[in-house]
Amino acid sequence: MSDSSSGRAAPVLDVWCELQCSDCRDALDDLRALRARYGDRLELRLRHFPLEKHKHAFAAAQAFEEAAGQGQGWAYAEAVLGRVAELDRGGEPFLVEVARELGLDAEEFDTALIDGRHILIVDADQAEGRAIGVTGTPTYVIGGERLDGGKSQEGLRERVEGIADRLLAGQDG
Repeated sequence: MSDSSSGRAAPVLDVWCELQCSDCRDALDDLRALRARYGDRLELRLRHFPLEKHKHAFAAAQAFEEAAGQGQGWAYAEAVLGRVAELDRGGEPFLVEVARELGLDAEEFDTALIDGRHILIVDADQAEGRAIGVTGTPTYVIGGERLDGGKSQEGLRERVEGIADRLLAGQDG
């Protein structure tokens, strides 16, 4: 006998982020808290929105995709966001070094940044973000609602939790 609710997809929280953004770094605690509270009941997806003012943001987005392909996307995002100033100074060599520190295939990272195998994913995320009105990072989208966090993280986690709780309660009914 199967549980009829097991086939239901978890609500999705898209986090439009940029790995060279200090506001995104500041949002890490909220994202960790959301992941701890909801586990796999809420799908948390990092979406790319590299800003032109940060010269290494596009490469960092590609590097995240390589890390995700190697099974450590979130760990990589947290490691890079925690060291935004080092990314500012170090650029692509820093991105490869973080991969090495996490035990990822650093040579493959270097190759991925050269051959651009993840560019289309980053471009598609950025285009979708623009289409839905994303103008800065972090921006959250959950249950069709867009919450802009670039100016202030104040109260955002509570708003996300309220929407997530409502969506999850709707699945139980």
